[in-house]
Amino acid sequence: MPSLSAARAANARFSPSYLPVAVFVGGTSGIGKAIAQAFARHTRGNARIVLVGRSKAAADAIIASFPKPACSPASSSTAEPSANHEFVACDVTLMKNVDAATSLLRTRLPKVNYLVMSPGIFDLKGRDETEEGIDRRLSLEYYARWKFTRDLAPLLQRARDAGEDGKVVTVNAAGSGQPLDETDFGLKKSYSAMKAFAQLPTYNDAMIISFAERHPDISFVHVHPGLVRTPVLARTHWIWRALNPLVTVALYPFSVSEEESGELLLNALLKTGKGYSRLNGEGDDIGDKGLNVGSTDVRRGLWEHTEETLLVALGKSRLERATSPEGSAVEST
Repeated sequence: MPSLSAARAANARFSPSYLPVAVFVGGTSGIGKAIAQAFARHTRGNARIVLVGRSKAAADAIIASFPKPACSPASSSTAEPSANHEFVACDVTLMKNVDAATSLLRTRLPKVNYLVMSPGIFDLKGRDETEEGIDRRLSLEYYARWKFTRDLAPLLQRARDAGEDGKVVTVNAAGSGQPLDETDFGLKKSYSAMKAFAQLPTYNDAMIISFAERHPDISFVHVHPGLVRTPVLARTHWIWRALNPLVTVALYPFSVSEEESGELLLNALLKTGKGYSRLNGEGDDIGDKGLNVGSTDVRRGLWEHTEETLLVALGKSRLERATSPEGSAVEST
């Protein structure tokens, strides 16, 4: 387990020979924001950084905090990346929005070196379906991440083909999942908040393993960040908002700040190799501890269910990439 100072020192040595491109889904708040800020800090702003989220105001404030790049200014060409920091507006609870966002990113970006995904919610409500018929929590913590990964895989592979990093990180709860319920993928038959909490880590495990099988040169990482002092409770039911200060104080000795988590998880991201990895909040590889994805057939069943769910959500006859960026917006600095 690296100390925080060791992680910071290792991150400070990060000096790629190329201009890296990083996409942070859920990068306008919480852990995603913290990793993005650490990445900007240690690249000294000399990177193409894309924050994907709902709040332009939050993104503008985060981008304003980044070091200003010393590299060439942004250009409209996608042949080579240029150092700039952008915001893509996207409510990732809806797959049609994710489809539009990934279409836009494929148009604008020549490659992707790092894809970091951390959108999520905390509540104890029952099933809460979006207009596409998908539970909101599952949309944020699985289906949207699966689609971002699938759609941006060609850009990640392009980076690897050039001898650069190509890495995907999903922030969820590696090591704490229960066995996949293969009779109820998507939890439409029997849903509870606790069942979702138990299944989602395993969905994420199955996702990274299945993508690693299809893209063996790319690194796929599922990380459990541990207890991090984020504003997640402040965005939920008023009861949880009221309890947030008390919970923060009670858990303070056992938790880390967003900034500390960002440094530790950036260090973990930078040191992982190709294939799939499962890490804890300190960046330690936990191997197959708590891995409950079942057989290859079970994982294949989840993959096929995911494809079919996205087909239905997008109203498509096949899982195709959107050709129009309608529904997304980009802001650059």
